Amino acid sequence: MIINSIVQDLKQKLPAKGRILALDIGLKRVGVAICDELRLTVRPIKTLKRTSWKELLKATIELIKKYDVVALVLGLPMNIDGTENEMTHHVKRLYRNYSLSLDIPVFLQDERLTSLEAESRLKSKGYSLKEIKLLCDVEAACIILSDFLSKLDDSKF
Repeated sequence: MIINSIVQDLKQKLPAKGRILALDIGLKRVGVAICDELRLTVRPIKTLKRTSWKELLKATIELIKKYDVVALVLGLPMNIDGTENEMTHHVKRLYRNYSLSLDIPVFLQDERLTSLEAESRLKSKGYSLKEIKLLCDVEAACIILSDFLSKLDDSKF
């Protein structure tokens, strides 16, 4: 489910074409994924180390410029029953900060179970536990972005 707003809001804020960047935000690491300009494919970019808001913003802006990004999607962690937790509030604060700091639209995407799905995908591909730990954040970011793009398709955007 797209949490930021209704589909009408998306149509007003999101350009019809262009790359979208997605972040899976954790306390120590941030997974980054991007889609192509036509929004057909999603690929992992990198894992950022979390230090400060200032450094995270700087790294995000560099990626936005490098890849000519038109929108940013943040994964919104929630409890399985849909209730909010401490990380939900943390990501909502980052959402507000990004919205005030960037010249592109920022959206929230429900990310329930994406980390488990990411681990499962990586295990099925034969990665070791050490590799899974390194790749889990970017894989989760890919899932978050894929889910967001699916909702755009579902709404015939």
